[in-house]
Amino acid sequence: MSKELIPSLNPVDLSGRRFLVTGASSGIGRATAILLSQLGATVVLVARNQERLQNCMQMLEGKGHAAEVFDLSNYEQIPIWMRELSGKHGFFDGLVHCAGIYALAPLRVLELSQTESLWRLNVFSHLWLAKGYRQNRVRNGGGSIVLISSAVGLVGQPALSVYSATKGAVISMMRSLAVEFARDKIRVNCIAPGNLKTGMTQAGEAAAIGIDLTTVEKDHPLGFGDPEDVAYAAAYLLSPAAKWITGTTLVVDGGYTAH
Repeated sequence: MSKELIPSLNPVDLSGRRFLVTGASSGIGRATAILLSQLGATVVLVARNQERLQNCMQMLEGKGHAAEVFDLSNYEQIPIWMRELSGKHGFFDGLVHCAGIYALAPLRVLELSQTESLWRLNVFSHLWLAKGYRQNRVRNGGGSIVLISSAVGLVGQPALSVYSATKGAVISMMRSLAVEFARDKIRVNCIAPGNLKTGMTQAGEAAAIGIDLTTVEKDHPLGFGDPEDVAYAAAYLLSPAAKWITGTTLVVDGGYTAH
């Protein structure tokens, strides 16, 4: 192919766009915020820990980024809070909701308080973030909402009944939101990651209830993933390259759900 036929436009260039990234103090959220900044976007980071947010801020490229401390389990306050954010930082072109709670708990030891916490952050916060983003005083025209679900929202895994239920709910919710928001040119999609390389806390939880993570990893033909693998998918769904994609779940799981 001659040079004249090679497009000069980068379809995932996010220059001049502003995105909200929740759960940005660690894991998928942090990796996503860093990647978006590398692609030219301005990022508003959200998490509950100020120190860890500031550490993430230092990893971003470019200028104009901001960090905001907020507990998304207070979901009823989200729409008002998002209007305040847009007034402070400018309108948003989309968001990636990475904040969530992971809980390994066999049904025999599951407690009601734990169940309620999972639903508040893993489901209700998604709904109210979407509600908040749809406000005219928050968004810059249409835009893109990316929700983070999980591969266990599609297939079963022991000791994750409530967690799986919340992640399955996100997938169903996303489909309806995509249809409802299409009139406003807002795309809504979901990413379902498989198991990522775990920290000591998750490994300890698995060992405590008799789950062998080595066996779980073998169920992923490509092995456990990295947070950056999910960040790449999020950047794609936010970008102009995905302008005709809405209402879909992009599975990023190293082949876990393939068998």
